[in-house]
Amino acid sequence: MSARPELTHPGDDAIAAAMSRTLTALTAVFQALGDGQHALNLVAERTDDAFVRGRTDLSIGTDPIRLAVLDEDEFCALRAPLVFALEGSAVLVATTAAEPDPRACGWTIRGGWLHPMDTAALQAAVLPCPDVSAVTRQVYDAPVLPHLDTDEEDPRA
Repeated sequence: MSARPELTHPGDDAIAAAMSRTLTALTAVFQALGDGQHALNLVAERTDDAFVRGRTDLSIGTDPIRLAVLDEDEFCALRAPLVFALEGSAVLVATTAAEPDPRACGWTIRGGWLHPMDTAALQAAVLPCPDVSAVTRQVYDAPVLPHLDTDEEDPRA
């Protein structure tokens, strides 16, 4: 008998529901960030204690509504772990290009949704390491993201 438990493959309905939750969460993030050039960074811990990271740059406009993803592969590389992170826990940080300093806000992922991150924890997370040339980011309270209604039922409810 194997010492490792067997993994069960989720059904197509569960995968579709998880992807829908991810797209709903990203839509809420995009609306909350508003116009500008943004970078999204995701860090999630796997069950084997390894970390999965994803990053993407995007440009958002609201008049007219537009979303420009600068690298489709990067966006997919961020979206995929976000699907799984919404089932567990992770941190999503958004950095907005702003003069004179970029601004950053963040959300922790718990209970299948994004919740504003404590600004003190975020400040510690984005503070450049000593002796490293990096841009200092101004941290601000992340907006509370409304749960957007979807037509499907959350299978975890």
